[in-house]
Amino acid sequence: MDEPRGLRERKRQRTHDALSEAAISLFLQHGYDQVSVADVAAAAEVSKPTLFKYFPSKEDLVLHRILDHRAEAARVVRDRSPGEAPLVALHRHFLAGLARRDPVTGLNDHPEVLAFHGMVFGTPSLAARVAQYATHDEGALAEALAEAAPAAGTLDARLAASQIIAVQRVLARENWRRLTEGQAAAEVHPVAVAAVDRAFQLLTGGLTGYAAPSDGSTDGR
Repeated sequence: MDEPRGLRERKRQRTHDALSEAAISLFLQHGYDQVSVADVAAAAEVSKPTLFKYFPSKEDLVLHRILDHRAEAARVVRDRSPGEAPLVALHRHFLAGLARRDPVTGLNDHPEVLAFHGMVFGTPSLAARVAQYATHDEGALAEALAEAAPAAGTLDARLAASQIIAVQRVLARENWRRLTEGQAAAEVHPVAVAAVDRAFQLLTGGLTGYAAPSDGSTDGR
């Protein structure tokens, strides 16, 4: 008798997670470029074809950890409270991420998280893939902003999205830089909050079409 679908999915997820953990452990220990896919498969005691069933590329073994955050800014805009401006929602969301030490904000000083970020930022192929994700996020956010404030037009939405995604990236990298220099997350948190507040103040001053609710602020959600 075939296994129930839910059990199969749980087994698949466990295998997926085990393969990724084995890969990341090897990458952090020996260096991403020094470890081959064959090395990962051998360590996980699976064949290379089996590994590729779960992860299409070597980069995916690492970057699947951040896939949950893809198009996150667009989701925040679409899921914002009625009457809440897009920039207000994004500002609030980033501050909440800092408070819970979400690694995507750069403000997480767990040694493995710091090492993981260092590997991603320091490996050209991984950094290039992250840049592709950012381009995708920018496009998704532009669509969400165009829905939130249709009167502003699609060009303004694209320009705004590019600025917002860039600001979030700079803020996260600045937090990570401070942590790698030896500061604790708790010490950096007030500085990070002030930086976010300043960044969104600047965005609000320039992106006025998304700083206040528009007539269509509840449409398209």
